[in-house]
Amino acid sequence: MNEAQEQLRIYQEAALTGLRRELTLRQAVYLVDQNSRPTLEVEDCNMRMRRVYVHTGFWWFYWGDQPDERVSCLELPHAVAFIRRAAEVGWRAGEQGELTVNLQNIADAYRA
Repeated sequence: MNEAQEQLRIYQEAALTGLRRELTLRQAVYLVDQNSRPTLEVEDCNMRMRRVYVHTGFWWFYWGDQPDERVSCLELPHAVAFIRRAAEVGWRAGEQGELTVNLQNIADAYRA
């Protein structure tokens, strides 16, 4: 892992730790997933777990691939309230989608 990747990893860990500390109404457990990505497992009102990740390209917390399954990490109180509301309503049924945004493809499109 190079220095830039290490710095991003440190930010991800700090953001998720801050989120975990503030999500006091739900069970939230910090862990590292099978792909070595830091994540926070958060329980919803139906006792279903979703993993919340940090997308460092856009500074989002995200827990799926839908537009309403992400929120900015930059304002922690807003993010906490947004995620708390989503957990109180219940996570979307089915498998958790994976958000894949390749910034290199976006940059290449502007160069063409």
